[in-house]
Amino acid sequence: QVQIVESGGGSVQAGGSLRLSCPVSVYTTYCLGWFRHAPGKEREGVATIDTDGSTSYADSVKGRFTISKDNAGNILYLQMNDLKPEDTAMYYCVARIDKAYGGSPESFVPPLDDSSYWGRGTQVTVSS
Repeated sequence: QVQIVESGGGSVQAGGSLRLSCPVSVYTTYCLGWFRHAPGKEREGVATIDTDGSTSYADSVKGRFTISKDNAGNILYLQMNDLKPEDTAMYYCVARIDKAYGGSPESFVPPLDDSSYWGRGTQVTVSS
């Protein structure tokens, strides 16, 4: 297992943007995604990307967030635009080595089995 380390979080005002990053070279041939967890709320799958580049998003972020990989497939990104206070949460990058296609935000929410890996998360705080 290679450690996953998320970065790019921070504090922004509503309407602002952030881009989260996560090195994933070892996992680039598997489904990758992001989930988030806010205090007092359930974990929520945010976005996923398959090895063929197909993406899937939670309804709450569609049109505002974009998941992508760099050209070499080594870094996973989550571009977050038009951020809202309800986007405030810890964001986690996930690699699921049990699948290469068919990822969905719902399938990237813990609890996950031993075929999934994620890091310690990066905090995103959006103020109104």
